[in-house]
Amino acid sequence: MSSKIKAVTFDLWDTMIDDESDEPKRKERGLRSKAEERPHLVWEALNRDGPIPFAEVSLAYAVTDAAFTKVWKEHAITWTIEERLGVLFRGLGRQLGGADLERLVRALAVMEVDIPPDPIPGVEESLSTLAGRYKLCVVSDTIITPGDGLRRLLETHGLKQYFSGFVFSDEVGRAKPHRRMFESAAGQLGVEFAEMVHIGDRDSNDVKGPQALGMKAVLFTAKRAQDAAITTADAICDNHAALPATIDSL
Repeated sequence: MSSKIKAVTFDLWDTMIDDESDEPKRKERGLRSKAEERPHLVWEALNRDGPIPFAEVSLAYAVTDAAFTKVWKEHAITWTIEERLGVLFRGLGRQLGGADLERLVRALAVMEVDIPPDPIPGVEESLSTLAGRYKLCVVSDTIITPGDGLRRLLETHGLKQYFSGFVFSDEVGRAKPHRRMFESAAGQLGVEFAEMVHIGDRDSNDVKGPQALGMKAVLFTAKRAQDAAITTADAICDNHAALPATIDSL
């Protein structure tokens, strides 16, 4: 017997927020891309403490980034900024602490807050409609920007008000598709898995993970449609205007 849907959980990146839409803004301001600026910030901090070639830091950053991705994909863990930097510094045989480390962590953490990426078109209208019918919760992995920064990003765009719960991997200690992410959402909203549907753009994390727990799942393809041909999603939706009806149909 199927249960009535009472709650909807949302992925953040490329489901509600357009991941790379801040890059044109950075370019207009004469700033480096995020991928270029992050290792540069690390190099500047280390170089102030003691000279080190940028190429050495850049390579160490790339290796650390690859290690992060491996741990994220294979073990459903997203290292915090501090943990990433710890791995990088050990690889270089360097240390950074105190106020210098705090400044570096903050500079990396607020990059997408100070110059925010844009919302996916129609998301606010969709959330406004859905919030009148269901309890809503964000369930998002934190790749660089931590959970407190993502809350500020949602608030900047007027989206935070629609959510009754927030689940971020840096705060939970595990990442999607680990059950602890969705358990946290269910606990915050006071619902059972069978009463939940998750919306996201990745089949492995946002569809198969929730489905394994007895949830429904909608693959959202407005920005990323690579998984549409292989998904086991209960529905596929390619725009926010159609999302409320898609969820209602479940």
